[in-house]
Amino acid sequence: MKIQESGENYLETILTLERRNGVVRSIDIANELGFSKPSVSRAMGVLKKAGLIEQEAYGNIQLTEAGRARATEVYRRHLLITRFLVETLELDPAIAEQDACRIEHVISPETLSRMRAVLDGEG
Repeated sequence: MKIQESGENYLETILTLERRNGVVRSIDIANELGFSKPSVSRAMGVLKKAGLIEQEAYGNIQLTEAGRARATEVYRRHLLITRFLVETLELDPAIAEQDACRIEHVISPETLSRMRAVLDGEG
């Protein structure tokens, strides 16, 4: 099942909340993203069906191995893009953060590789 940008955002949010709080509940995700609980519940159903999360009825949400891998990949892209925008283009960190959140879903592996090379002084 192909997960769209919104699914990747949910996975990244789950990973971030898990690191921050240890456990993740639907209400935590709703509060973090500013979404309604029903919207989050629908999204969790899609992610569960895709095998990316596990959740008991009304219980804590946990990333599966596949979900953790996908969330980590998105998170790493986000960090690299943010760093590139701040360090290379000298954008305000808040703007860089917002832009990275959008770019991380559509950027090509080649562009990411080039950004990494420039940041590492190889470009």
